[in-house]
Amino acid sequence: MNNPESFFEDDNSRRKFIKAMSTIASGQLLLSIPMMSKAAGIIHANEKYTVGQIIERFIKDVPSGVLKQTVDTLKAGTVDMEVIGIVTSMFATVEVIKKTIAAGANFIIVHEPTFYNHEDATDWLKNDPVYQYKSELLKQNNIAVWRCHDYIHRLVPDAVTMGVLSKLNWTKYADKRTPNLLTIPAMQLKELIGYLKTKLGIEQVRYIGDTNQNCSRILLQPGAVGKNTHISGLNYFKPDVLICGEISEWETAEYIRDAGAKGDNVSLIVLGHIASEEAGSVFMLDWLKEKFPSIKSQFISSKNSLSFL
Repeated sequence: MNNPESFFEDDNSRRKFIKAMSTIASGQLLLSIPMMSKAAGIIHANEKYTVGQIIERFIKDVPSGVLKQTVDTLKAGTVDMEVIGIVTSMFATVEVIKKTIAAGANFIIVHEPTFYNHEDATDWLKNDPVYQYKSELLKQNNIAVWRCHDYIHRLVPDAVTMGVLSKLNWTKYADKRTPNLLTIPAMQLKELIGYLKTKLGIEQVRYIGDTNQNCSRILLQPGAVGKNTHISGLNYFKPDVLICGEISEWETAEYIRDAGAKGDNVSLIVLGHIASEEAGSVFMLDWLKEKFPSIKSQFISSKNSLSFL
């Protein structure tokens, strides 16, 4: 694994990281990917690009190559559509789609599902008015949507994690072999929460623990990795605090509460799924600007779906 300390100290360093990604994977250009109707050719400067060519070029940077089973498929549009502009975001919300239309773009690259379930299965939604409205909005405006979840997490190091560390200015504190494990200058839990809220633009977080507890050893697990990964990580790494994206309240939260009652010095901070992974969509934007500079690309935040009182 590459040394995380060498990445993302500033914008130039981040672009160096993106450039380095292209040297990780080797071999011939991939000839097919899930849902691809025809192969993309070799990409030359000043050439027009299709949705399929851009997808294929990204997968070329992933060490594992093409995945036989993945949720990273097209949710709208076709691979042979010519790309006139790209938007990156966590979710292809109706608002993000409308902003994409207004921007004159026709390709949205997202990290999470478009149709309310992990596999983006739509059989159960075929008569649903919200699904019908959203799918028609995409179809009528000739917009392609590709989910890049499994592939971006398989970059080495994980580009979502590295993006979050960059936003927090924590890359220098990351373990060389396990970037999700950090040793930061000690601060109280309440100070740590305040820092996270400021850096990630979060109104409120949920937490478990003594707000006066000193925290230095951090386990960062963005997104929704689940109770097994949370709890096994807590046992293996013994952090002062687990910072995660989201939880099932009856699983990880109860484990942390019981661990505290047992006498363990461990706390929990729940950032919210979007706040914990949105930096991955910023990474994708930078990658696009590096690899396809002739295409107008922009990041549009899908924002938090939940508000707080």
